[in-house]
Amino acid sequence: MSPRSSTDVSHPDPSEEKSRIGPERPSSGKGAIKFDRTKSDDLSYAAITSPGTHEEGSTPLRKLRSSASRSVTSKPLERSWSLNDGVSVASHDVDEAAVATDHESYIVGWEENDPMNPRNMSKARRWLVVVIISMGSLCVTCASSMYTTTYDQLMSEFGCSQEVATLGLSFFIWGLGIGPLFLSPLSEFYGRRNIYLVSYSLFLIWLIPCAVAKNTETMVIARFFTGLSGSAFLSVAGGTVGDMFDRHELAFPMMLYTASPFVGPEVGPLVGGFINAFTTWRWTFYVLLIWTGVMLASIIFFVPETYHPVLLRRKAQKLRLETGDERWKAPIEKLQRSVTQTVLRSMYRPVLLLTLEPMCLCLCIFSAILLGILYLFFGAFQLVFNDVYGLVIWQRGLCFLGLFVGMVIAILSDPIWRQNYIRLERNYRKTTNSLDDFQPEWRLPPAILGGPLVTIGLFIFAWTIYPNVHWIAPIIGSAVFGAGTILVYSGIFTFLVDAYPTFAASALAANSFARSSFGGIFPLFGIQMYHNLGYQWATSLLAFLTLVMVPFPYVLVLTHLISSHAIPISSPCIMKPQQVASRMEV
Repeated sequence: MSPRSSTDVSHPDPSEEKSRIGPERPSSGKGAIKFDRTKSDDLSYAAITSPGTHEEGSTPLRKLRSSASRSVTSKPLERSWSLNDGVSVASHDVDEAAVATDHESYIVGWEENDPMNPRNMSKARRWLVVVIISMGSLCVTCASSMYTTTYDQLMSEFGCSQEVATLGLSFFIWGLGIGPLFLSPLSEFYGRRNIYLVSYSLFLIWLIPCAVAKNTETMVIARFFTGLSGSAFLSVAGGTVGDMFDRHELAFPMMLYTASPFVGPEVGPLVGGFINAFTTWRWTFYVLLIWTGVMLASIIFFVPETYHPVLLRRKAQKLRLETGDERWKAPIEKLQRSVTQTVLRSMYRPVLLLTLEPMCLCLCIFSAILLGILYLFFGAFQLVFNDVYGLVIWQRGLCFLGLFVGMVIAILSDPIWRQNYIRLERNYRKTTNSLDDFQPEWRLPPAILGGPLVTIGLFIFAWTIYPNVHWIAPIIGSAVFGAGTILVYSGIFTFLVDAYPTFAASALAANSFARSSFGGIFPLFGIQMYHNLGYQWATSLLAFLTLVMVPFPYVLVLTHLISSHAIPISSPCIMKPQQVASRMEV
């Protein structure tokens, strides 16, 4: 197996069908066309061999592609993934094992310098698309937390408690978590651009009742559908980056996109604090409407379709129209699957992983607790910095800069972890002379460092919340917590993708669902907990909760050492992640 970086690794597409194709194509009509297959989710395919050598003068009706075309299409297009919301596992691969026929030579692929290939767009155009989808993701995630700065005015105008007002935050997060389970597979059939347009249009539409709401019921319902609409955008946006950039140039644009959904929740209260300090809460949503409108116009005019299978289908349709030969097909047109089947699979597999795989469940709970604490802080920060330090709302919004800076620093450390992964892989090859095995545990060092940082940051925040301690101290604690959170997410996401290679999308969808569930629940009891336990012990309780979860990455590494006999202990309960994943092949 060839080395892979920790940012760009090969994963299954959202349909989670895994195949490797290595055709040996003859340069003429003679000889055999031979395919090397591995099994996909649903079917196994035996090797397919073309009929025997043809006699002279009996050349079959077939058109062979040029050597340039063969060189491009004989290898699978790289897959890519994004840390963003733990759902986007994008792929350009189509299960070609399911599409080989007697007319295999009529399957459409990319030619060299093909103008329809998004990787052949100019660098400026590709970077413009990256900036647009990153800003779109930032807008969606900002909308989740910017709402928290409206609590005081909402409670006064609607006559509700803060717990009821917080429901608008919780339902938005639940919408973000539920949506990708059944919306993300739609891009496989309709393309990314159509998902962008429909998703962002609905996102804009549902912001309108939020802006003009007259009661809490309208607000809560509209917030849920706003989150649901935005989730479709987030679930496919990361794949666009992988569509446009080759592996060797993917790291930086993917890092830029990855940062946007993480820093969005911290930017929300910062901007919302200024809005609600100097005008009414409705302007919070007016600003989001303007921002969303600008992003939607940008998507319409500047973001093309980039999903390779859909573009190849369009190319095949164009060829059929130009040549009148109906044998020209794109790989996606040969697949025997329906929208309903794909959507149902994307919904039940994450549930199976959470219920049947303790390894996946533990890591998902760890990351879910961290997101729950993060969203709990959106209410706790307002309470703590108002009561203890007497800061006004726009100043309280600026306090989230600590989280923002910590997360950005952790994101920028990604090249270090990539180099560490390459070093571990290189040492493994030197030790074992093996290239055909990968170790998902090599992805865990960021989580091993991030876990203690999360706990330390929470304890710093907890025991510096005193009037006689400068306000910068708890903000520093929040920065350490933010950095640790990103490192834990980085380690867990990449580990899940490598540990469940055939079901990577389901593993990340399970993680996203768990995180969103906790992220919506924690804010509902946060304020009561801080009032009843006190600011110091309430935060310490959260710190102790993360302390319990810190050993999980270490346990997985220890399990790996035992299963690989680096530690001479044998147990039937210890299985390699590949063996565990095989249990899901149902």
